[in-house]
Amino acid sequence: MTRTTQLREFASARSGDKGTDANIGVWTETDAAYEFLRENLTAERVAAHFRALCRGEVVRYELPNLRALNFILHDALDGGGAASLRTDAQGKTLSLGLLQMEFDAPADLAR
Repeated sequence: MTRTTQLREFASARSGDKGTDANIGVWTETDAAYEFLRENLTAERVAAHFRALCRGEVVRYELPNLRALNFILHDALDGGGAASLRTDAQGKTLSLGLLQMEFDAPADLAR
């Protein structure tokens, strides 16, 4: 049985800047949730979710020993740090935006 749920219901995330690039780490507490993420939270899906902000490639790295995925969003911070006029020039709120992504997920993934 599946239900529509937001990523925040079964995962946590943190983000920040790497120059003009943004980094978003996503992790889960269970093996089942990690497997679901590994199969469904793709670089392409993250790129589509942030298409209004990210001008470059999105790369995904898997960290199975931590039940985590790490995404690098290239050229997503409009120059970054002091060079950008964006309110969030360091990408600290991108994780909150990603946690709002919706999935049709197994009902037992929620915390």
